[in-house]
Amino acid sequence: MPAYGRRFNGTANTPCGAADTASAPVPAVPESRRFFTPGVRVIRPKLSLRRPLAVLAAALIGMTGAAMVAAPASAHHTTITGKVVCDQLTGERVITWKVVNSERNTAATIKTVTAEPSTPVQVLVAGAEPRNLQGTAIPRGGFVEAVQRVPGDTKFAKLTVDARWDNKREKVNDGSVNLDRDQPCTPAPKCVDASQAKYSHTFDGPKGTATVKLEGNLPLCEGAEQYFTLVSYFAPRPQFATPQYVYGSPDSDFLGGTQTEIELNVEVPECYTQVDLIWGGVDEVIDPLVENGPRYGSKKLGDRGAPGNRSSGPPGWYNGGDKNCTTPASTFASNCDGTVTVSLSNDGKISRYPVEFEVRGENGWSTKVTVDPGKANNETVVPAENAGKIEVLVDGKVIEGGTYTWERPEDCPLPAVTTEADCEKFTLTATNPEGNSPVKVEFTYGDKTETRTVEPGKSETVIFKAGDEETALVVLPELGLELEVVYAPEGCDGGTGGGEEPPPGLPVTGAAAGGIAAGAIALLAIGAVLFVMARRRRIHFTA
Repeated sequence: MPAYGRRFNGTANTPCGAADTASAPVPAVPESRRFFTPGVRVIRPKLSLRRPLAVLAAALIGMTGAAMVAAPASAHHTTITGKVVCDQLTGERVITWKVVNSERNTAATIKTVTAEPSTPVQVLVAGAEPRNLQGTAIPRGGFVEAVQRVPGDTKFAKLTVDARWDNKREKVNDGSVNLDRDQPCTPAPKCVDASQAKYSHTFDGPKGTATVKLEGNLPLCEGAEQYFTLVSYFAPRPQFATPQYVYGSPDSDFLGGTQTEIELNVEVPECYTQVDLIWGGVDEVIDPLVENGPRYGSKKLGDRGAPGNRSSGPPGWYNGGDKNCTTPASTFASNCDGTVTVSLSNDGKISRYPVEFEVRGENGWSTKVTVDPGKANNETVVPAENAGKIEVLVDGKVIEGGTYTWERPEDCPLPAVTTEADCEKFTLTATNPEGNSPVKVEFTYGDKTETRTVEPGKSETVIFKAGDEETALVVLPELGLELEVVYAPEGCDGGTGGGEEPPPGLPVTGAAAGGIAAGAIALLAIGAVLFVMARRRRIHFTA
């Protein structure tokens, strides 16, 4: 058959590479038309690579897609890291584990948790109880943090997590921290050892005052006590010189337990003196300070050496004064009980022999005291009944500054007055605290006055028959004080005494029961306080 008469197999002849018609079906050609028309030339197109390349590309894309579908099985994982701090309150190491979800499109749930050391690993929840890390969900592309406490000497810690994702993938991962290079975690101290404690102090030598305070927030350890002492001296010059003799009594106290600050006070002689704030108790006091004798040295607070340098503050020593502590010399101190303590000293600068003092009081009272050179005597006490005028003599002459009269100290407790009132009588009671001197009290009600002397630690009571007077006056002439009290009994038909009926037409007066009770309690509580008012001030209250 000629070439142009070749028949097709029921399919149109399409040039290779024509992708847009390669798969389009062609209608069948009738049998009568299956031959080419005579005289028409058939042209065959050249073969093209586009079709096989397209097929190859499609195959590669399919394989890549298959690979992408299979990849998540190995990509799903958690990343575990840890940070460690020391809890000095408990001495434990605190590890904060961070578990990160690798997947941005699916959440994960922690199925199991294995910790080394085997202590709880918990997620902290604000305002609620911590929950275990096991069973916790990790959000898509997120993380969760959990805390684990381990002993302070732990060297290595590891956390293993088995996580399962929403797409049924599952993976076990772990993380660890090495602690062997860190110092062991130990609890913070709850107290400070006395040998390591630091202090601070204030010091006023001329006034004889000082304070010492324990520094920091920790108390001294249980049972520890650190004493400090303030001491004043007689001195021969306003600069350091010897000999020196203790004046009065040193003041000593300790820091320890709940006491973290102390205040110290000493009397300072009105002459050349030295005042020292020292480390230790009264057993550390040197008396006298003599040439070539022991010194406080670095025991003085504020010194550059130990232990004085363990307290920060001004130098804890003072030398000064504006006049000689004469030889012999005397100082006086009034006591609340009316007695006077006389301190006698002999510094030995003028005489190297004992000095005999004579101390005279009123009413013919006297005593003789011998004081050796470089010594002092603080044991002479003039009785209250003889302390109106005191003289100190040597060789029959009153020494400089050797006269004195008792004066009531400002810190002495004052007497108290209480009252009781009923329809028949008005009772007034004055009480003098123990340790005071006897006190004279004058009670006046109406036209009657009673005088009593109240001994220390005793009370004196005066009972007046109830009358028309509504007030009574209590006077302490020696103290320059007056106290006015009101007679206001309860339930006496208007408050008049003696059960008398009030005049017709006058209003009935009198305090209510509650007022009386409150007034009585107030009197008992503030009786002494009322006397601290200014001299001759009249105080008015209702009984």
